[in-house]
This record gives sequence, structure tokens and C-alpha cells, in this order.
Amino acid sequence: MPGRGKLIAVIGDEDTCTGFLLGGIGELNKNRKPNFLVVEKDTSITEIEETFKSFLARNDIGIILINQFIAEMIRHAIDAHMESIPAVLEIPSKEHPYDASKDSILRRAKGMFCAEDFR
Repeated sequence: MPGRGKLIAVIGDEDTCTGFLLGGIGELNKNRKPNFLVVEKDTSITEIEETFKSFLARNDIGIILINQFIAEMIRHAIDAHMESIPAVLEIPSKEHPYDASKDSILRRAKGMFCAEDFR
């Protein structure tokens, strides 16, 4: 992708994805794969995890936004991601407020600056 920046990917509920898509983040790669997943009641955890891993493997994605309540479903996969790019950011949804104590990426970042978090 010469001359182009990296994409933002979204894994979220319908309201979250709709908001970001209206903001212009929606893209299809050369294999016609979108950079978002709308998680509904019948979306399996396996599908969420496979989509997350596919976003990690794509070289055109720089940031993955995921609703925190969905991140809780695949916490082991998020905790296993150690690379800085793509960055994984947990965001709130309309029905589920953000809880910083559940955000493993934030805890890891705090640990870089405060040794007491690891004791």
C-alpha cells in the first residue's frame, strides 16, 4: 500500500460499528475482507477471536478498536498480543461503560511506568 496510511479496524456492537462507519473507517482489502465486525447476540466467540487474529495478521491495519465487553470474551487472545502495531484499544459501548481495571493493555502500559503494579 504505497502512499497510504494504516486502517482502523473495529470489533463492536451495532451502534459502535455504525458510528465508526459513518465516520468513514469502512474499507475492504484486496481480498474483499472488511475492517470491521458487528458483534450481535448470535455471533460466536470463535468468530470474534478469528476476526481479531485476522486483523492482527493484516499489514494494512494499524489500530484495532474493540468494545470492552467484547474484549472480555477473548481476553486470552488480547493478552497474548505483544506487538505495538496494530495497537489494541478497548472502548466503551452504549450499554457497557469503560472500566479501566479490566483493560489489560492499560495495566501493561501502567506497568511500564510504575514498578509497584507488578508487586
